[in-house]
Parts: sequence; C-alpha cells; structure tokens
Amino acid sequence: MRRYLIAAVAALAAAALALAPSGFASSAPLNYVALGDSYSAASGNIPPDLTAPLLCLRSVRNYPHMLATATGAHLTDVTCGGAETKDFFTGQYPGVAPQLNAVGSSADVVTMTIGGNDSGVFIDSIVECGALGTLSLGQGSPCKNTYGDSFDTTIRTVTYPVLVNALTAVRKAAPHAKVAIIGYPSILPPSGGCFPQMPVASGDVPYLDEEQATLNDAVRRAAAATGATYVDMTQVSQGHDACKAVGTRWVEPVVGTTNPVVVHPNPLGEAAMGTQTLQALGLGGSIPTPVLPIG
Repeated sequence: MRRYLIAAVAALAAAALALAPSGFASSAPLNYVALGDSYSAASGNIPPDLTAPLLCLRSVRNYPHMLATATGAHLTDVTCGGAETKDFFTGQYPGVAPQLNAVGSSADVVTMTIGGNDSGVFIDSIVECGALGTLSLGQGSPCKNTYGDSFDTTIRTVTYPVLVNALTAVRKAAPHAKVAIIGYPSILPPSGGCFPQMPVASGDVPYLDEEQATLNDAVRRAAAATGATYVDMTQVSQGHDACKAVGTRWVEPVVGTTNPVVVHPNPLGEAAMGTQTLQALGLGGSIPTPVLPIG
C-alpha cells in the first residue's frame, strides 16, 4: 500500500509541474550587453566602475547596472565616455576593444546611447554655444547667428547614416536580442535658460533644444530603419533639465553641478533612462529612486 501511495504522490507532483506556468521553473538570467557613450556610462558619477578602463569614466550607477539589478540579468558593460559609432568597430583607446566584440549571438538584450559624439556636432555645439553665451553675458543668439543650420544638417546627413550602420551591425551580431537605443534626455528647457548656471545665451536656448530634437529624431529614425526599439526620453524628461534644482534635474549644469563631468546625467537621470528602457522592452522589474550626492 505504501508503494502505491508514493507512486500516486509522485504522479500528482508531476502533473502539478506540468500544469504550472512556464515562469514557475527557474530560468537562466538574461544575457545583457550594454554599449554606448558617456550617457550610458554615467561618466563622472560616483562610485566609479573599477573594472572599466580608466579613460572610459564608467560608473556603477549607470542605467545598465540599474537595469541589470532590476531584472537579475547577467551584465556585460562596455560603455565608454566619449564613444562614437566608429568605436563599435575599432578600439576607442589603446587596450580597449571595439564595443561590438562584446555582442554575440547569445545576447538577449542590447542597449545603448550613441550618436551625440559623432562628427563632434552635439558636444561641439554645447561647448561653442557656451563659450559664445559667456562672451555675450547670456544675451542674444550668438551661436545661432554663427552656425545657423550647420549642426542640424550634419546630424541629418552624417550622424543618421552612421547610426543606421551601427544598429545594423548590432542586429547582425545579436539576431535574437531585444535591441534598444535610448534618446538623450533634455539638457535645456525649450526657452529661457538659466545663465550662468548653463552659460547659453537666452536666444540660443531654443536653438540648442531644437538641435537636440534633431539628434533624437535621427536616433528614432535609425531605430525604425533597423528594427530596434527607440526609447523616447524627450517627453518624460521635460521639467528635469539642467536648469532645475537638485533633486528635480536629471542632467547636471556647468555651474553648481554635483558631477565633475558637466552636462551629463546624474543618478536620477540614469534611473529614468533605465526605467524607460525596462518599460519599452517589456522586461518587468523596477528601479528605485537613487540617493543623490550632496552638491
């Protein structure tokens, strides 16, 4: 009788397992590869990632680390400050491998922010407009008067095709992965500004804001052209630009910053980028609000 009882219990257990949802059984963690530039690396935020090449200025408070923690994913993080799309294919610094070397057919998720450094357009416009804004004491639109539509033209004609090339290469290297490219969160408000906290002339604030919209549109279109997911940060980051107070802003200003790498996301911004990516990819999990450093 005991033998029959044991057999019956075993049969019931097997039936229960067969009927249980597939998520009931333990599964291997996601294989997650993080690529991209300083907005992916969270350059300047502390603590630094001591496993990263020194020149990459990578932080463990970047959105890839937050996303990996939220999902239990196995993270391979090759994000690097200053990266351009060409650094997917060639080493950015001596001893730093091309970022695409980290991407293989076993990847389940690949994320990145990239494009802002290509051709020096976006970073150069921030620097140049800041310099001209300082000289004009925040008045007028000296940057727009000097550069006109040259920045937007370069983004449309140069940055967009190299983004398509980079995303195509990622899709080829990881054909089964969910690939996401994250847009850049708002750096400036649509108008007004906050000179000298952000040393941009009042008339150049909408000029730079529109340029950022052009860059994000190039990122969006490149994602659409390659079957990648575009993570839109434009709307969600409104009201969190570098002109806002500590605790509200997601991007740090030039004056009064909490990050030595100015005009870059703080941990709040990185968490927001991670949260939007989780939602866009349908990965589940959540990212808690980080504790900010004291400014």
